[in-house]
Amino acid sequence: MAITIRIPTALRKLAGGLDKVSAEAGTVREVIAALGVSHPALAAQLLDEAGNLRSFVNLYANEDSIKELNGLDTVLKSGDDLSIVPAIAGG
Repeated sequence: MAITIRIPTALRKLAGGLDKVSAEAGTVREVIAALGVSHPALAAQLLDEAGNLRSFVNLYANEDSIKELNGLDTVLKSGDDLSIVPAIAGG
């Protein structure tokens, strides 16, 4: 099933300049694994060495934070959007 991954401006250089890519996957974890094949540098920015979502990365399945759903095991269906939203700190 095709999932659209929306890439923020700050990470587009890791996705060949693309603002969105697609992946065939059933869960968020599978989407990131697919990104690891097509765009390994981008996938590396999302997960830490233990395979957990990095604290400064937020992922939204359609309009919902995956942290409020089932985390990396959130089930996705064909046509869903997964948005990468890096945390922004300011001062």
